[in-house]
Formats: sequence, structure tokens, C-alpha cells
Amino acid sequence: MAISICFFLEDTDYSFVNRMNHKQWLRKMIRVVKPTEGGINIVLCSDKYLLEMNKKYLSKKELTDVIAFENYQDGRLAGDVFISIDRVKENAVKYNVSTEEELRRVMAHGILHILGFKDKTVADKKKMTEMEDFCLSIY
Repeated sequence: MAISICFFLEDTDYSFVNRMNHKQWLRKMIRVVKPTEGGINIVLCSDKYLLEMNKKYLSKKELTDVIAFENYQDGRLAGDVFISIDRVKENAVKYNVSTEEELRRVMAHGILHILGFKDKTVADKKKMTEMEDFCLSIY
């Protein structure tokens, strides 16, 4: 099953290294979690950019690290994951991990949302964190 992963930068000069490794890992993650065909765009952006998206599409006025939009078309996955590099960098310091490790966790989190995982309840959050940990373990 083919899955396309594309990366884009919006309103950030972040130097994203190891793109090919990340693409391979994300494809593997999707094959293991929920085999499907389609494509996902990952957009790395600034706090400002993501805040505007949060306001416009979700009517929320707070900063966030990730927003995911899924759209299955004819049974094929299509989705966009917007990630604030500013939040990722801040959270990396907060959780004492590398920026790249925190970025992987947030990418996994966004894609898991697209694949149907939720995090609104305590039980859902626990399952989401377990899935994130699993996805990180297969990197």
C-alpha cells in the first residue's frame, strides 16, 4: 500500500534534517497502526501561523503544538498535519528531550488523530500516549 508523505515550511526558517528517515518512519508507522493508501502533508510552521489556523478553523484562541485535518476520499487517506516549531522547541526544553524527538512525537500525535485516535477523555489520552510511545519505538 502506498502512502505519500510531503513536508512543507510556512512562516519558519526551521532546518528540517533527516526528512527521508522521517518519511520512511511515518510510512512504517501508518502501515503498522492502520494500513491504508493515500497521502499526508506535514506543514511545519510558526506559533503565529498555527494560532491563526486555530482561530479560523477551530474557533480557539490559544497556542497549540499540532492541528490535524483528515479527509478520506474514496477510502484513501488524505490529511494535513500543521505543527508549530516554536511549540515543539519549547516543549523539548520543558520535557528535556531533543527538538527532533519532540517533533517526532508531535508528528505521530497528529497522524494518529488522522487515523482516528482521540484524546478528549482521560482514557483516550492514555491510549494516545501509549500509541505515541509505540510509534516512537519503531523509529
